[in-house]
Amino acid sequence: MQWTKENEQTVYENRWFSVNLADVALPDGRHLDHFLIRLRPVAVATVVNEANEVLLLWRHRFITDSWGWELAAGVVEDGEDIAAAAARELEEETGWRPGPLRHLMSVEPSNGLTDARHHIYWADEGVHIGHPVDDFESDRREWVPLKLVPDMVARGEVPAANMAAALLLLHHLRLGQDTLP
Repeated sequence: MQWTKENEQTVYENRWFSVNLADVALPDGRHLDHFLIRLRPVAVATVVNEANEVLLLWRHRFITDSWGWELAAGVVEDGEDIAAAAARELEEETGWRPGPLRHLMSVEPSNGLTDARHHIYWADEGVHIGHPVDDFESDRREWVPLKLVPDMVARGEVPAANMAAALLLLHHLRLGQDTLP
């Protein structure tokens, strides 16, 4: 059963996103108005060190009034390479410059409402270059043992679905039986 977009118009936009209204035809011929949010791609990155600890940010999200662990993330600027954006965000938000980045996964966190695509990368080495430029992004930055990740996710300490999925995959890759890609 496939829905078909007949047309779409922008209701509001700024440099980060646009809110659009689409006329959608259902398979039975009915139509419905569907709001959607169009977003820039998001680049996400972290480092997993030799001790199998992952670099995380502890931050507050005012929208949901919640605290949780996250990976460094931000929008990809026009013309910017996605992996370069991930490295930039990691450095700005943590003060760590990653070694060679590996693509971990790309996900669409809310594809029923947005076209957001989050591209997640990781490195197995990094260099601390100093205090983060964007230290206002998080309360603290910590190396957290990957072995703790499943319990952290189960307790709701990693509230963002994209971050939880990435951390669980890193846990599996580094601590599971499979070999690294």
